[in-house]
Amino acid sequence: MRNYIKLSLAFVVFISLMSFSDSKTTTTKSVVETSVANDTLTWKMLGDIKYTRKKHATYGEVEFPQVNMKLKMMQKKTVFMSGFIVPIDNKNYALSKNVFAACFFCGKSGPETIAGIKFKGGAFPKLKTDTYVTLKGTFRYNETDVEDWIYHIEDAVIISQSK
Repeated sequence: MRNYIKLSLAFVVFISLMSFSDSKTTTTKSVVETSVANDTLTWKMLGDIKYTRKKHATYGEVEFPQVNMKLKMMQKKTVFMSGFIVPIDNKNYALSKNVFAACFFCGKSGPETIAGIKFKGGAFPKLKTDTYVTLKGTFRYNETDVEDWIYHIEDAVIISQSK
């Protein structure tokens, strides 16, 4: 009889734990889907890029980016975009598709997976590496300067952030 009670109690506890775990998963999924749905500029859109080899006075032959027409039409328009914060130096951040360990600098991604950030009014908020943020700002692309980012978010304001 005692084993039956212990088994029944264990079964009730197991069912209870499973129900709590499922509700947390559902909540997390809905938050992520809401944040992605609000982005007007996505990493998939930025990844749709081609490169052309051209001569460069300093570096010899270089691959210059060719931004697609959809992104060209977004030049100087207000956009919303989400990604991970990557500090560049003590005055600059970039927004990355990937966390720092898998970012562009580590060789696992291309330069189209990162965008330079200039905050509104020259502000420099204290942000930790890999903080996930959604920014509102002005989109700008670069196809000519090989020493600059291909993509930029200027006059950026943090709409939401989480770690």
